[in-house]
Amino acid sequence: MTAREAENLRVPPRTPRPPVWRGQAPVVAVVALGGATGAVARYGAQLAWPAEPGHFPWVTFWTNVVGCAVIGVFMVVITDVWAAHRLVRPFFGTGVLGGFTTFSTYAVDIQRLVDSGRPGTGLAYLAATLVAALSAVWLGVAAARRVLKWRQP
Repeated sequence: MTAREAENLRVPPRTPRPPVWRGQAPVVAVVALGGATGAVARYGAQLAWPAEPGHFPWVTFWTNVVGCAVIGVFMVVITDVWAAHRLVRPFFGTGVLGGFTTFSTYAVDIQRLVDSGRPGTGLAYLAATLVAALSAVWLGVAAARRVLKWRQP
């Protein structure tokens, strides 16, 4: 083997990669901070307007609908308009809005309605929340795009 052939076979030195956790730590931290913020806001709404046992849980319903509308607007802004910092989306989209909207409480509310002898209300709540939340996302996206289109020269 010639020196040239040996040189071609030599493996170039590797540059050390930072540990995966170091790269993900800021994302995990902002999701946790945002999630805590959103959850506290939702909890405050639940305390301010508590639901009567066995009645339609309006606060959870409107929390989910409003949160979904904001998600629709936010996704248009973050993808079409604003080149935001890489941590904005995990903080606000996943964290704040993920903590604010509460589909786990939605499931518990349905179970409570059924357990309290109100299966019709539970079914209405199940369907109304699903339709309203999906509609809110769609309307949020459509409204944001319309406003942004209107503002362009």
